Amino acid sequence: MEAPSRRDAIAAGLAAVRQRLALALERAGRPPSAARLVAISKTHPATDVRAAFEAGQTEFGENRVQEALEKIGETADIPIRWHLVGHLQSNKAKRAAASFACIQSIDSVDLLHRVDAAAAEAGCRPELLVQVDLAGEPTKHGAPVDACLSIFEAAATCREARVGGLMLLPPFMEDPEEARPYFRRLRVLRDELAGRGVPSGMLLELSMGMSHDFEVAVEEGATLIRVGTAIFGERGQG
Repeated sequence: MEAPSRRDAIAAGLAAVRQRLALALERAGRPPSAARLVAISKTHPATDVRAAFEAGQTEFGENRVQEALEKIGETADIPIRWHLVGHLQSNKAKRAAASFACIQSIDSVDLLHRVDAAAAEAGCRPELLVQVDLAGEPTKHGAPVDACLSIFEAAATCREARVGGLMLLPPFMEDPEEARPYFRRLRVLRDELAGRGVPSGMLLELSMGMSHDFEVAVEEGATLIRVGTAIFGERGQG
């Protein structure tokens, strides 16, 4: 039997992820539209992005600005909504603000202001998510919980960029259930911020959950899941 083509393999991966997502939403008693899939295409070529787009995927995420810019250029003829999900260095804020529809890695008031200024200069209106550090891992980024309110307060003064929620990258756990407390804590933090006066429009999104644990994240309230390996295979494959 002939081996499936790369395009077929990606389409099958997408279908399987969508089925898992639908079942997780059903278990949680949430409507089918309550969570969206962002396909993480980092280290995979633009041809893989095109294959996923042909299978109906329109939102894609990248970790590195330079790699993303190359793919954005190579796929400029198709309507993709690009997310930056990796750490954003302040010196790349200008390029990121002009290139991504959503930047999920805002972790300080200073970075927020830099991105907003760049967005105003570029005449664009990116959506921003505040990345929260709930584990204190030295190798990962994110705003401490006690700094989140000040970021949202500063967001009220933004000219063009708009903050729309929270993002979490928990420690990797072999057992997805062990990540549940982190997902639950992010949801609780959202509710706490709302209770402290943050407008509901700034707290619409909870971006959490990846290939191995997104069902648990969905059960805990995720509105965006970030899935790469389950769609494209291991990094760089194909």
